[in-house]
Amino acid sequence: MIVHHLGKQNSLLQVFVDELRDTQIQKDSMRFRKNIERIGEILAYEFSKQTSYKRVAIKTPLTKTHAHKFNEQPVICSILRAGIALHNGVLNYLDRADNAFISAYRKMHANGIDFSIEVEYLSTPEIDGRILIIADPMLASGNSIWHVFETLTKSSSPKEIHIFAVVAAPQGIQLLEEKLPDQTHLWIAKIDEGLDHKSYIIPGLGDAGDLAYGKKL
Repeated sequence: MIVHHLGKQNSLLQVFVDELRDTQIQKDSMRFRKNIERIGEILAYEFSKQTSYKRVAIKTPLTKTHAHKFNEQPVICSILRAGIALHNGVLNYLDRADNAFISAYRKMHANGIDFSIEVEYLSTPEIDGRILIIADPMLASGNSIWHVFETLTKSSSPKEIHIFAVVAAPQGIQLLEEKLPDQTHLWIAKIDEGLDHKSYIIPGLGDAGDLAYGKKL
C-alpha cells in the first residue's frame, strides 16, 4: 500500500486534527463537523496532484486558451455515519464525482472487547474499472474498511483504490496492507500511536460519529 502521511509537518491540517482531539472544542459539534470537512478538502486537494488530466480547449472573455480537466471522475464512498462530514469535504473539491454510501459498524460481543463488523446498507453507482475513494475518519483496526472493500468489490473491480482517513493506527494500516491490493493509496492526516485493549485509537479523538451527530442508542 502507498501511504501518503500528510501530518508529518506542522500545517493547518495539523491544527484541524488537534482541534478534533480537544475535549473542550469537541463540545461544539458544528465545529467538529467543519474540521472533518476541512480535512476532507485537504485530502482531496492532495489526491488531485496524483490523478491524471487531459488538456482541453476553452474560451475566456478575451481569447481561446487551454485548460486541464480530470481524465475521469472518481466514485466517493463514505462509511455511515461518521463518514458523512468527511464525504462532504471531499465532495466540495471533487464536485463532479459520483457518490456511494455504505453502513458498517462494530457489533460488540458479550465480553465487551471483541467485535465483528456488520455491513447492512449499500447505495452505489457502477464502480467497475473506475477510481474508488473510500472515506472514513477513523482507521483503527482496519476491519471496517476491509469489509466495506470486500462488499463493494464482490462483483466489481475498481481501477484505482484510495482510502481517505483523518487518524489511523499502525495496526489498521498493517491490516489494509495485507488485505487490499498493493497499489492501494492511503491518504491520512495523522498516524497515531496505536490501539487500546478495545481497539480504540490512542490518542485518537473519541467516537467521531457521536461527536459529529450526537450519541446513538
